Amino acid sequence: MKKLTRRQGQVLSYIERCQRDRGETPTLREIADHFGFSSVTAARDHVQALCKKGVLKQRPGRARALQVQTPLRKMRGRVRDIPIYGNIPAGLPDDRTQEPEGCISVDVETLGIRPTARTFALRIHGDSMIGKHILDGDCVICEHGVVPKSGDVVAALIDNESTLKTFLLRGRKPYLRAENPKYPKLIPATELVIQGIVVGVIRKY
Repeated sequence: MKKLTRRQGQVLSYIERCQRDRGETPTLREIADHFGFSSVTAARDHVQALCKKGVLKQRPGRARALQVQTPLRKMRGRVRDIPIYGNIPAGLPDDRTQEPEGCISVDVETLGIRPTARTFALRIHGDSMIGKHILDGDCVICEHGVVPKSGDVVAALIDNESTLKTFLLRGRKPYLRAENPKYPKLIPATELVIQGIVVGVIRKY
């Protein structure tokens, strides 16, 4: 069996979810709309790749012609839905409240992570972490409840304002460092709460 790419795993997951929840598989147009593809051709390319890899079958002459190959549905276990809790600034901290806004499906084998009940995702706004190759518009995968080590990238509340920065220690005193020289380091006046350690980055071109 050939390995699926991350996007192929997401498309397969979406097709299976539609079949499970609605009792029918999606059309190519529905797949394109769901993933924001610019045309149906992109959806068709992914479907054809899944068919070549043996995890999907197309039945000719029907609008909803997709069929997940039952013996290979165990691959669904590789795709996990991770909740997205809004945006976090990779810039100067702010006091925005994080609210859940759906989920992101990831192929955990390709990404090399082991999600738990405490895994969550955040969308990045800002450019203070470009030195760690985390860009505006990226989505970071975080693990809550892990004690950070010096050098870890963290989602944090510093004096009750949220930000994404590198966690560092000076002696026993923690502070946060941007990975862009135009931003200052952040030293907590009263409180620093680590909400999660970054374990993965997803970028949409």
